Amino acid sequence: MKALIMESKTNNILIIFAHPALQKSRVNKQLIKYVRDIEDVTIHDLYEVYPDFHIHLKKEQALLEKNDVIVFHHPLFWFSIPALLKEYMDLVFQHMWAYGKKGQALKGKTLLNVISTGGRESLFRDKGYNRHTMVEFLFPIQQTAYVCGMEYLPPFVAHGTHGMTKEVIQEHGEDYRKLIVALKDGTLDIDQARTLSRLNLDIDKIIMERKK
Repeated sequence: MKALIMESKTNNILIIFAHPALQKSRVNKQLIKYVRDIEDVTIHDLYEVYPDFHIHLKKEQALLEKNDVIVFHHPLFWFSIPALLKEYMDLVFQHMWAYGKKGQALKGKTLLNVISTGGRESLFRDKGYNRHTMVEFLFPIQQTAYVCGMEYLPPFVAHGTHGMTKEVIQEHGEDYRKLIVALKDGTLDIDQARTLSRLNLDIDKIIMERKK
């Protein structure tokens, strides 16, 4: 039997969106539009809510507790995540809350990255220009999920954004929507998803029909 995230209920999804230069964005500004109207999905724009970087710890922890799936949606900045998202993780994923002997708040939740990069996919290989895969660059996020007792999924990656056509952006947007709906409905095949280097490598392969 193929694995589901959750069979008994609809999952609430929190998309933590972090783009420090959204006004200049070609791709992320469009991608996020494809998931804005999905029921049970909350889009939380960190740079809009916290332009001064003064993160409200308790509010953010309460928001995380209410959701089953956490998505970090952001561009790749110098082979890492944007500064405000790192600040968010440093402050909100608190010892004895997110991890540690009594830190159980995130246990059992699902975490993944939706990420864009100007570089082509061929550059993100052990023998490519960047010398590492995208999964390897995201290892700190994967390790965070492990320490917090979360299920970490491979990333959804939009490669080559600098030369991306409107048609390709639309394809990515449609795949993004399919992924979020599948996560919400519990129809993402986790076993198949774990085998992929990125979830949008073959999005239809990892989505199953919802049980009646």
